[in-house]
Amino acid sequence: MELRNRTVIVTGAADGIGRGLAERFAQEGARVICSDIDEAGARDIATQTGGVAFTCDVSDEEQIKALIDFTEDTVGPIDLFCANAGILTLGGLDVPDDQWEKIWKINVMSHVWTARHLVPRMIGRGGGYILTTASAAGLLNQPGAAPYGVTKHAAVGFAEWLSLTYGAKGLRVSVLCPQAVRSKMTEGHEVSVASIDGMLEPDDVAETCVQAIREERFLVLPHPQVLDYLQLKAADYDRWLGGMRKLNQQFTPDT
Repeated sequence: MELRNRTVIVTGAADGIGRGLAERFAQEGARVICSDIDEAGARDIATQTGGVAFTCDVSDEEQIKALIDFTEDTVGPIDLFCANAGILTLGGLDVPDDQWEKIWKINVMSHVWTARHLVPRMIGRGGGYILTTASAAGLLNQPGAAPYGVTKHAAVGFAEWLSLTYGAKGLRVSVLCPQAVRSKMTEGHEVSVASIDGMLEPDDVAETCVQAIREERFLVLPHPQVLDYLQLKAADYDRWLGGMRKLNQQFTPDT
């Protein structure tokens, strides 16, 4: 897909990867709807990109539906939906149920709700594109962050399901799986298991996404090393788990 004159929604657009995507898509000539729970941040990036701001809490299905309805009614049919908003929750067995529920809604159910209200429209007009921001943790895992690793696995799985179910009907799906990217989420975690291969800037990630969308590739890996780790995992699961145990002891020795 080429992005010029396309109508694109980016959730979580106020910061980090989302902001980088909004800026890069605007450079490509797309009409960008900049959505975020941070109203001021959404307005700021919309002003910068010549886009449209929309305040949306993706943990609420009705707000996602309102975002889709607003865009299609006032801007035009949505060509590309970047389901980028997400949160990080650290911890393991100690994480309380309400935090599990919150991250599950944002990191998983928001993708389900988006597809529920958008995919039938896209299919009805011959197709469309969904870019889901997951994480390398969704392909591998993340020591010290059970809720994050689990929900990002689910996000990857749902993106796969969308592609295998609707790909023959014109839906294109990509899933973004970076390691550490500079953002508010990664502030204070500059030295972590996610940054062992370096921390990327959002504009570098956005450029990788533009190329993947142009080529309609499913897996988007701004850190190419992730593919090596994934291949090792598939080739020898026990060896891979042994390596992950070592990382766990290095970065979360008290667990």
